Amino acid sequence: MLIAALFCLLQSCKKTSTEIQENDDALNDENLAAASNAPNIVIFIGDDIGYEIPTVNGGQSYITPNIDALAQSGLRFTQCYASANCSPSRTMLLTGKYNFRNYVDWGTLPKTNLTIGNLIKNAGYNTCYVGKWQLDGGDTSIRTFGFDKYSVWLPYKLDPEESGGSRYKDPPIYQKAKFLPSSGTQGKYSVDMFTSFALNFIKNNKRKPFFLYYAMPLCHKPLTPTPDDPLFAAWDFTNGGYTFFPEMVTYMDKQVKILRDSIRAAGQENNTIFVFVGDNGTPKGVKSYFKDSLISADKGETTTYGTHVPLIISWPGHITAGRVTNQLVDFTDFLPTLSDIASTTVSSSYGIIDGKSFYSVLNGSNYSTRDYVFNQFQPFPITSTAPAVRYAQDSVYKQYDGGSFYNIVTDVHELKPIPTNKMTPAEKAKQTYFLQIISQMHN
Repeated sequence: MLIAALFCLLQSCKKTSTEIQENDDALNDENLAAASNAPNIVIFIGDDIGYEIPTVNGGQSYITPNIDALAQSGLRFTQCYASANCSPSRTMLLTGKYNFRNYVDWGTLPKTNLTIGNLIKNAGYNTCYVGKWQLDGGDTSIRTFGFDKYSVWLPYKLDPEESGGSRYKDPPIYQKAKFLPSSGTQGKYSVDMFTSFALNFIKNNKRKPFFLYYAMPLCHKPLTPTPDDPLFAAWDFTNGGYTFFPEMVTYMDKQVKILRDSIRAAGQENNTIFVFVGDNGTPKGVKSYFKDSLISADKGETTTYGTHVPLIISWPGHITAGRVTNQLVDFTDFLPTLSDIASTTVSSSYGIIDGKSFYSVLNGSNYSTRDYVFNQFQPFPITSTAPAVRYAQDSVYKQYDGGSFYNIVTDVHELKPIPTNKMTPAEKAKQTYFLQIISQMHN
């Protein structure tokens, strides 16, 4: 009777077309089981955010007090590596597999795959995906991949991706298997709408653990004004300029604080793991000061500045505040790590999982079993004739498949491969090890 009464009350309330909040979880609170001890999980992915961006990493061109505060409250990784573009990176992160196993084309993930959404949902969590989807399939794929609630941009594959509408101002937002009316998004900023949806999801999940995957649109091109800029109202959002990149970083950083404040207000801070990570290097053309050096961004290239990304994880009361680790992490490692966090297991139905859990590092260990990073980079396998670039690396050395061996500390731009006759015995052993790894990576 109570549920019916609430339903009737909600039906009688008039909601505008601009409202994007959902209250289904609030209606179902009465039927939820007792609160679980499992921690809430928030993954916040900065789009095109290289390692050199956050001030806490040594960045000197941007204002990131809230990302820095996240690091001060938790654990900062210095050696996390993605792919060089977003679509292949996100496929690895979601599935725990290297791209040669399941990456079929840009912006597509076959529905035969299982993701961290499925893993965490099966562990008893309420799940929500907010932001850039870029996996095709719309409502069917989003739910197939384990996400109950969603508010997304780019639910279907488009070429070019902006052909369906701006990712920032006047955005085409997709919820409940349809796009919101344009009258409800006109003049709005996608990030504000996504954050509002995320806040409502957090608010309405107080008695069951939640998993929020926030694929932040910022700071992808077009580089354009944010709502904090007086130019926002009249700006043509089909064009942009590099001068706006710093304010986009600031606006992204502000969303971290908004989410954390909401979690804190809900009394969930000590029971929530908050993950901040970039998906690939910063866009080419952006120059940033990093540890007193001017860095040219290298998104799209397999160099350090194309693949080295920030990773910060906070879990107050569980992760020692202010820790820094040099443990290697690649994007396949998130799925098995989240499995350990959620106290669940990855079933045989997932097939081969390439990731290695770094949960022990969160618990205070200095090491996980990951001692190399592998990547196969071929972002457009159908439309491009460019061959796949395959390599293995650690924090010092990098070996390309059948090609060059580099010291990526002294030669960060990979301009001077080390000749075999100039290698030390330790370098020759490292090269041999990396070549063995590469040779084993096949489907």
